[in-house]
Amino acid sequence: MQEEAEVAPATSATTVTAGTAADRADAHRTHGDAAHAGTPGSSGPGRTHGDAGRVGTSGDVERAGFPERAGFPEDVEYVVRTATADDLGGARAVMLDTVYRDLKSGYVPRWHADIIDPGAAYLRPERCTLLVVEHRGEIVATGAVRDRGPQAPPNPPWVAERFPSGTTAQLCRIYVRPEHRRHGLARRLVRELAEFAARAGGYEALYLHTDPAVPGAEPFWRSLAREVCDERTLPGGGQGIVHFELPLPGAAPASAGGSARTSRTARTAPAH
Repeated sequence: MQEEAEVAPATSATTVTAGTAADRADAHRTHGDAAHAGTPGSSGPGRTHGDAGRVGTSGDVERAGFPERAGFPEDVEYVVRTATADDLGGARAVMLDTVYRDLKSGYVPRWHADIIDPGAAYLRPERCTLLVVEHRGEIVATGAVRDRGPQAPPNPPWVAERFPSGTTAQLCRIYVRPEHRRHGLARRLVRELAEFAARAGGYEALYLHTDPAVPGAEPFWRSLAREVCDERTLPGGGQGIVHFELPLPGAAPASAGGSARTSRTARTAPAH
């Protein structure tokens, strides 16, 4: 399996109450397992989350026929927001736990350098970002955009040519802790990251690859994206990963004096 791996303060956040009905339905269909998109300490309570918007209610979930997961009260909330320097320890813990537990690869420097220094990989570059999901002061999920396409080798040359660095927004590190799955968090992160890529400007494609050996990952991404290359069908099986392309949303009008840095922390509209 192949992976590739000045902090702007978060000015806003979106609060999700146990996911929307649609999110929970989608999560149920994909068994709630890891939505692994590869490339390549927890934060404390009390930070200001800005102008948060509530999305969905537990009533929505119950009417959709998906009861609350055992152990989660009806008023449980998740805050989806741009990461800050204070969040990097918690984000790193989620990522490392995932590569050891779900991906079974452990830490591999050539694949996971971005996990060790996510600030340099995702927060400092203008057109990259790292989102986190916070629950009761703990980081429980991550998702990122990087301005780098797949490289060849080890990826097929034609895939690398189709998704060149600079004009390709690559989704990566979309990881959710097991006890917080089936709440639509991965799907929400994908929406937020796609909207960021559209606002950042200069991107022409939204790309990711996934390891189908991770339970639930392949059906999750097939529900959202279009397959570009399944390396399992190549001679020798390639790396065994699947490459996908997602639709890039229409770019939102830039505000006066706006930039990719500004759009990174702008409030995102509630999902419908």
